[in-house]
Amino acid sequence: MTATPDREALGTLLRHVLELLDGDVATVYTELDLADYRPRYSPLVRVLLADGPLPIRDLADRVGVTHSAASQTVAQMSRAGLVTLAPGTDARQRIVTLTDRAHALRPVIEAEWAATTSAMRQLDVELPVPLADELYAVLAALRRRPLRDRIVDTGLAPGPRGADPDRR
Repeated sequence: MTATPDREALGTLLRHVLELLDGDVATVYTELDLADYRPRYSPLVRVLLADGPLPIRDLADRVGVTHSAASQTVAQMSRAGLVTLAPGTDARQRIVTLTDRAHALRPVIEAEWAATTSAMRQLDVELPVPLADELYAVLAALRRRPLRDRIVDTGLAPGPRGADPDRR
């Protein structure tokens, strides 16, 4: 196991935690003979199972990721034979549809999702605050006041262009 990142390097620490979580889920997929399936696919698969074919932008909105992130994940899923892409109502739009292979994997994907949810609940018992609760609290705080604004308050970075410098 690699060393734990410095407490002040929060981005590195968050990436490290995500690598540990996703790495273990990816190992489970490999053990289930799903070596070409990635943890990042499941949220998209679950939305497509629930809602049917969707444009990439709508899929990104429902999953809570950027259009770029969804587009990259969809491209990987297409290469893995899990989705197909078709033109939408305008030339810029692409509609994502699950393939028969993805539908056939549904029982395994749903079983893994349930097992991972259960495992996370077990992990939450060991934490001072359930991980998802803490992450939602962080998101809410950053939506109220972005980190950049907080950095500006330290005096390191200038305020937004055109802003009154005395308002800091």
